[in-house]
Amino acid sequence: MHVFVTGGSGLVGSAVVAELVATGHTVLALARSDASETVLRRLGAETVRGGLADLDAVRTGAAKSDGVIHLAFRNDFSSPEALDVAVAEEGAALAAIGEELIGSDRPLVTVSGTPYAPGRASTEADPLPTEGPVGGRSSSVTRTLALAGRGVRTSAVRLPRTVHNNGTGGFAGLLTAIARQAGVSGYPGDGTQRWPAVHALDAAVLFRLALEKAPAGTSWHAVADEGDAVRDIATVIGRRLGVPVRSVPAETFGTLGPVFSMDQPSSSAATRRELGWQPHQPNLLEDLENIQA
Repeated sequence: MHVFVTGGSGLVGSAVVAELVATGHTVLALARSDASETVLRRLGAETVRGGLADLDAVRTGAAKSDGVIHLAFRNDFSSPEALDVAVAEEGAALAAIGEELIGSDRPLVTVSGTPYAPGRASTEADPLPTEGPVGGRSSSVTRTLALAGRGVRTSAVRLPRTVHNNGTGGFAGLLTAIARQAGVSGYPGDGTQRWPAVHALDAAVLFRLALEKAPAGTSWHAVADEGDAVRDIATVIGRRLGVPVRSVPAETFGTLGPVFSMDQPSSSAATRRELGWQPHQPNLLEDLENIQA
């Protein structure tokens, strides 16, 4: 299959491109810069130059493909306004891709986060939240999945709060960066809240499986660790960096403070059963041992 990939040079995207190439697919990837283009070509992909806001480039890539995996997102959480811009940009790009694929029965795999389910681990059957800092992304994903009724084999891979590789990535990576700057490995509240996690290489396999065989309009959970206590995550980070570990106000984490404070475990039982996905890479706490002081 000739696959168009957005966000292919990032932590998850580069793993997805490598997985696709290794399993016999060819890749055309959106490249927003010389650096991205270099990374993508080293991975074995062809490139089309442009960013997610370049809708002509996005449409061109989708038109040339047998299927699309969308991963790109401007990860700017510096302010609510910046996040709104990123969400709107992604929504417009997904709409453009979807319009190009209508009536073709080609696959379109997009990405979201695992949802919150009060008092239990969320499942693939739970709806995405449309409120909160990233609620707009959920609305874009929901609109994309609805294209299943218009001849697009849509699916969504829901990523957990931490997608990691070699000790970095996701919410745990943000905790590490904040700890380096502040000299304290902090966690909100009592730290018993749980975050799900997955290794980027395991997530990449699920994106490929969704591309190849996910039924139209379906959602899947790329969850290897159902829920690691944030205090345990912060403890490993503190030990690796040689800084103290303690509770800090949620406001320390800015826009993401309310999300960081939530207990949000998630299950991938249906994904493993129905798509045959089995994660094999190191879990989050093991992988965090790769953090360099």
